[in-house]
Amino acid sequence: MAFTLYPAIDIRGGKCVRLVQGDYNQETIYHDSPVEAAQAWASQGAAWIHLVDLDGAKAGHPVNHEVIGEIAKQVKVPVQIGGGLRTLDDVSLLLSLGVSRVILGTAAIEDRPFVTRVLNEYGDRVAIGLDARDGFVATRGWLTTSEVLAEDLAAELAAEGASTFIFTDISRDGMMRGPNVEAIVRLARASGRPVIASGGVSRYEDLERLAGHETDGIAGAIVGKALYTGSIELKEAFRRLG
Repeated sequence: MAFTLYPAIDIRGGKCVRLVQGDYNQETIYHDSPVEAAQAWASQGAAWIHLVDLDGAKAGHPVNHEVIGEIAKQVKVPVQIGGGLRTLDDVSLLLSLGVSRVILGTAAIEDRPFVTRVLNEYGDRVAIGLDARDGFVATRGWLTTSEVLAEDLAAELAAEGASTFIFTDISRDGMMRGPNVEAIVRLARASGRPVIASGGVSRYEDLERLAGHETDGIAGAIVGKALYTGSIELKEAFRRLG
């Protein structure tokens, strides 16, 4: 298992944006063209691109699929996408556009039979995105918090065939306060599967700390705001991580 960096591109209204703690009223536009942003990260050595359809997460179905398909077509590295995937048709559509891995979030709580079916059909082309607030899974673009503990859900879904998890501590997302490493390690141990860390990465030391737990199951990190503000440069991050 190699520790992987995933530059994040959050798409809203066809543009590359960042939200603060998932708040749609706290938005910063960083690039008018998500396609050009993806090409830039790939040209700097990114092995994967992480995409979020923010409009889709709120609407409950893919909204920016044309942009997502163009990214998958134009960028020569694999792309993973989450946001609003609630039906098999949604999943099939995005995979048919060239996306390498889809991320199921809200459905993991609200429609377990669907998740089981997708895992059975697409296997490791599916990741489970668990976004937690105070340890409990949040859904619908972080607008709703469930009564399900992230670690418990991860263990259950791993037993049903989930091979990869993406964990976001909402309290850290967009706040540049560092990732919740302890919670990520607990999730990896509970599930027995590799976990990609998301939220809070703001310094090279954050990445080094996460990579230091590779043997505990932390398989990579999604980096968003820190790349767009320049506090982390991708090439320098690769150099430090070897």
